[in-house]
Amino acid sequence: MNIKYICTYWGCENQSAKEFLSNVVDNDYDGVEINFPNDDNFIAEFIDELENIRNTTNNEFIFVAQQVLPNKNETVNEYAKRISERLEFLTSLKPNYINSHTGKDYYEFSDNCKIIELTEQISRSSEIPIWHEIHRGRFSFHLKTLLKYLDIYPKLKLIADFSHFCVVSESYLQDQEDLLTKIYPNIKHIHARIGFEQSPQVNNPFAPEWNSYLTQYSNWWEEIISIQKKRKLDTITITPEFGPFPYMPQEPFTKKPHSNQWEINLQMKHYLQQNLKTNG
Repeated sequence: MNIKYICTYWGCENQSAKEFLSNVVDNDYDGVEINFPNDDNFIAEFIDELENIRNTTNNEFIFVAQQVLPNKNETVNEYAKRISERLEFLTSLKPNYINSHTGKDYYEFSDNCKIIELTEQISRSSEIPIWHEIHRGRFSFHLKTLLKYLDIYPKLKLIADFSHFCVVSESYLQDQEDLLTKIYPNIKHIHARIGFEQSPQVNNPFAPEWNSYLTQYSNWWEEIISIQKKRKLDTITITPEFGPFPYMPQEPFTKKPHSNQWEINLQMKHYLQQNLKTNG
């Protein structure tokens, strides 16, 4: 199985599109995952630079667009209109895939189903896969309730970010392993960030005090890859996704981050390339 490592734009918002993509290529990532700013010039420059990379450096360079709507007090129909418009815009940019933060945790089950059906319809009509990220605040926020959606939509494609499950359940998921394995066949993409019971991100996953968490998350990711390999999936993508503040803890008063986010993501990429037992 091929494993492709994707670079997150999160935390690089101070860079131009050209500068960001240049850094991505220089650090041997296989693609990018980006929630676009509200900036037409940035988007135009990004698309131009993406085409340049594919024409000159890597014709298989992967582009994952993120759909992450800011919170807003709205009806289900208003939200459906807003997410539909955003997804239609993103599909017009022709990404390889879309990472969608879909639905809301407080919506009724039937309302979130309506939103899921809408996203699946857009995916079919555009022929661009839409993957739904496991995330707090979305329909996918809780492991047990997520399984109810998979009963209705067994082919739904998911992005594994298990840090959110850990925070929501305030546990290490040690009592939910049998439930966790049920979603492995639906996972197409992994966010390689390590959280714990009280936060979606540790300060540095390579500090010795977090070693058991690094091992546990790595085991989960290996299990996902092993399952997908058996299912004859050719490629799986992984985004090392440690983020800036407020995910990254910072010192009081000085606001100095406890670790360098960019370097941690690079270190995580190298760690997985060297240590994933099922790495092909």
